[in-house]
Amino acid sequence: MMETSTTQEAPQPMMKASTTQEVLQRLSETLLSRRHADPDKSYTAKLFADGPDSILKKIGEESAELIMAGKEGNRLHVVWEATDVVYHTMVLLAFYGLTIEDVFQEMRRREGISGIDEKRSRTAAK
Repeated sequence: MMETSTTQEAPQPMMKASTTQEVLQRLSETLLSRRHADPDKSYTAKLFADGPDSILKKIGEESAELIMAGKEGNRLHVVWEATDVVYHTMVLLAFYGLTIEDVFQEMRRREGISGIDEKRSRTAAK
């Protein structure tokens, strides 16, 4: 059975109110700024320095943890692990010089299109 409330509370940073899009855009900018930072002083810079295989491995690990949290049914753990997956996916985007805005653009393109039709259009384009 899925939990409807949690006994643990996630830490709440003291930040100004922002839209989700603003938060993700700021994170994209921060990640891009870490591309050439010192890997000894920044976890993100270390991921960049280690290359795409390291980033992809982290995405795989975090995805597995998200699956386990989903199976466990703990809503807070699902949020924590989903956040890690999003973060590491955004690191991969930044590695390739992309931002969350590139993902937003693609989501806008797909809006209102059947998932089956959209998938078929990508297969036909290959």
